[in-house]
Amino acid sequence: MDAFYALATADYAVLAAARDWAADLRRASSNGVVRLLDVACGSGKFPTALVQAGLAEAAGDLTVDVDLLDPSAFSIAEARGALRPPFRAAAELEIAIEELDRPARPYDVAWATHALYAVPPALLDDGLAAMCAGLRPGGFGAIAHVTSSSHYLRVHEAYRSAHDPQVTGYVSAERITEGLKRAGVEPDVESIPYSTSTSDPEIAEGFLQRCLFDDELSLDAMTAPGPRGDELATYLASCRQGEGWTFDHEVCVITWDAAR
Repeated sequence: MDAFYALATADYAVLAAARDWAADLRRASSNGVVRLLDVACGSGKFPTALVQAGLAEAAGDLTVDVDLLDPSAFSIAEARGALRPPFRAAAELEIAIEELDRPARPYDVAWATHALYAVPPALLDDGLAAMCAGLRPGGFGAIAHVTSSSHYLRVHEAYRSAHDPQVTGYVSAERITEGLKRAGVEPDVESIPYSTSTSDPEIAEGFLQRCLFDDELSLDAMTAPGPRGDELATYLASCRQGEGWTFDHEVCVITWDAAR
């Protein structure tokens, strides 16, 4: 994970700079408090990036009460420990997004940042509908997710082709946008290209293993033909820049206001 976040921390820094999140939170607040649902909260990297980018100062006296939703108790504990003002941990929901019931008290904000890649395709629409239904009228929703042309999806598809076609493919931003429309939402979509690089083979290996959810596959094995083809090796060869690697990303910041 350390090797992964040596590069992937940039994903959250890019998001933190993508829009005026403090204004979004202030607009959604009621009496200076925001009820936020952090979907698939992971280890709390996005709130951390926002605080590092100056959200506390920009938000003023605002308090953000965060319900942490994740099927992993470990992730919830990590996210809870990472929260700093204006964020304040509230409820813990150890469930998948598609299991979320309509809350008795809807949320002001719901977001999912680099969080929905592994949602089973057959359950994705249910999960997106549950997320939308959890917002109060006029509430703010946001999903940050990469496109099918971005590194995370390209490397995983190449891995599936060359090594393990039984593994379920990752969800794309395009698929999420379609699902939101089926849930009755007309989202705004902003696309942001960026790159991450390293010349350290240990970081490259650890980063790629996490991208593939395969800790057993070495960098040498990744860059050689696999048992079913050479798609992964060919893709990674295209990422080589001299003695290092550069991975190209395209993230979509997908936002919407719940109907009033």
